[in-house]
Order: sequence, then C-alpha cells, then structure tokens
Amino acid sequence: MKYIGAHVSASGGVKNAPKNAKAIGANAFALFTKNQRQWKAAPLTSENIAAFQSNCAETFSPNQILAHDSYLINLGHPETDSLEKSRTAFLDEMQRCKQLGLDRLNFHPGSHLKKRTETNCLSTIAESINITLEKTSGVTAVIENTAGQGTNMGYTFEQLAEIIEQIDDKTRIGICIDTCHTFTSGYDLRTEAACKNTFDQFEQIVGFNYLMGMHLNDSKKELATRVDRHHSLGKGFIGLDCFRYIMADPRFNDMPLILETTDPTLWSDEIKLLRTFETD
Repeated sequence: MKYIGAHVSASGGVKNAPKNAKAIGANAFALFTKNQRQWKAAPLTSENIAAFQSNCAETFSPNQILAHDSYLINLGHPETDSLEKSRTAFLDEMQRCKQLGLDRLNFHPGSHLKKRTETNCLSTIAESINITLEKTSGVTAVIENTAGQGTNMGYTFEQLAEIIEQIDDKTRIGICIDTCHTFTSGYDLRTEAACKNTFDQFEQIVGFNYLMGMHLNDSKKELATRVDRHHSLGKGFIGLDCFRYIMADPRFNDMPLILETTDPTLWSDEIKLLRTFETD
C-alpha cells in the first residue's frame, strides 16, 4: 500500500500535525518535532505526547510518519565545538521521536565546509550516527540524499553507501530519497527508462532494503545543476513520468511518500493525482 502525504505544520504543538495531515486527505505525513531553526526547544510534556498519539490513532502508524530534524544540525562539521553541538541536538531529536512513538528520523547528513576532505566528512557523519545509535533505541536514523549544493555530502549513491558501510548497527540506518535532490545531483528521472536506470543503480549501490521514505518533489532546476529548488508536481524539469513510475512500483510501498512541493494549497490535489497513478 502507498502512504502519501506532505510535510505538514506542527505550529501550536506536535499534536496538530496529524490533524493537518488528515485535512489534506493524507495517509502519511512528515513533521518537525521542534522548531527546525532553533537549537533547543522545551521538552515534550506527557500531555503533548498523549495528544499527538491520540490524534494519530486509527489513521497513522509509525511507518506512515517521517519526522525531520533541525536544519541547523551538521553531523560532519569540521570544527569540534560545532560538531558536538550538532551531535547533542541530533540525540535530542532521536529521543523526541522515541517519546512520540515514532520509529524513524529523517536528516541531512552534513557538510565539510571546505575545511575537510569529503572522505573525512563522510567518516565524521558515520561516527556521529554511531554515537547517537549507541545512546538510543527503537528509532532508525534515515539519511536524506542531498542535491550536492555547496559542500553538502550525500549527493551520490556511493556516498550514502559509504556512510552505511561505517555504521555499526545496520538495522537502525535507512535512506530517504528526495526526487528533486536526486535529479539535480545528476540522476535522470524524466522518463520511465531513466527512472528504471536510476533506481537500478540505487539497488546495486545502496539497496532497497535501506529505503524508509521518500520526498516527492519536482525540480525548478535542470538535471545535474546541484541546486536544491523544489517545485510542484508536473511543473518542473522532472515531469510526471517519475511519479507515475514510483506509484506503480511496489518497492515504494509501506513507507511515507512525502510532498515537500512549494504550494501547500495544492497538496490535497497532488495527493489525489498521485493516487490516480497507483496500480497496486
């Protein structure tokens, strides 16, 4: 079964995220469990947690929800103090997921900031993940592939595989593929044949057993530009064939398929459109 939704607002508290997802006809959603542009947040209260879980009941199970961490976190940071700050924040994000009963946390791997080699940065990211997994339980760390903008790592399947290779507990590491990032990092998705080739590469290099979510976005930028600019479905350089392919392929079943497209007023229509492409 396909679980389709969007990254909805949690303004006013995490309890509102499942309500906002239901309002657009979603059977999946993503959320920030705290303000994504602040390092610290008030702890979740027992009332917050109970209300969130109550609002999820009967509609959303953990494998239909993709929490996302703060944009400030850089698990590959080349400077010790900033790296430790990121690791502390990442641990808090994982713990918040555990409190809410969620089983996966989506995050951007990190950047070398032109102060370390890519190889060193990938190892630092893996070390950061290992440290956090040792201190937590029940939540999988889900790496999001990037567009490769600036010095962001994780924009090739080989880089994702290298991080996974260095993770001690491979039962708690996963991948989230963002279609816009994939396309602008250099993997073609414009036709059925292109999608087959790209996802065959993903299977060979990383493995679909690690895929735990997707972000379904068209792109305002062309192939291999390494610029991260999302667009509404069918309005960008990717086009609709990619999303037809994903919705017809059972390898993308039973995981959150999340819209991060640029116009939230279209999310309900985009969800309906994606469901017309389902064949299973």
